[in-house]
Amino acid sequence: MAAKVHTFEEGATMQVALVVRDLEAEMRRHWEVFKIGPWDIFEVDNSIINPWIYRGKPVELTCRVAFAWSGDTQVEIIQPVKGYSIYDEHLERRGDGLHHIKLYFSDCKAAVARFERAGYPVIQSGVLDEDLHFYLDTLKDFGYIIELGNVGKVRPSQRRYPA
Repeated sequence: MAAKVHTFEEGATMQVALVVRDLEAEMRRHWEVFKIGPWDIFEVDNSIINPWIYRGKPVELTCRVAFAWSGDTQVEIIQPVKGYSIYDEHLERRGDGLHHIKLYFSDCKAAVARFERAGYPVIQSGVLDEDLHFYLDTLKDFGYIIELGNVGKVRPSQRRYPA
């Protein structure tokens, strides 16, 4: 069976993401309770995401990340491992839970410029293969962060759960 190709309209919600302290437990819980999965798992660092920019400056980070589709919505779980980022900020201030909602834009840079003019600057960004991501400072107005992304092609995951 071929993998489903997901397409999105400009500005559509395409992902909901959690930041957690224990990626394995969170994947297992989502699989056992809701049958969300299988999960594609990556360990990402600056050899994979480059550049990685946090609050305007290059940063060295390592995170464990898992992705699964639930219908046409991607669920992402992030566990920070090394370095300091908006993921660590979230765990310190709010604990495990909802971190961001990702919106699709074919031209992320134009979308970023529009949202920055509206008062939502980029607080973290990165590039994974052909996939761009930009996190906006929307927490004060929305209670969560908005991520902008282009759903660019990325390499195969390093492993899956359940295998």
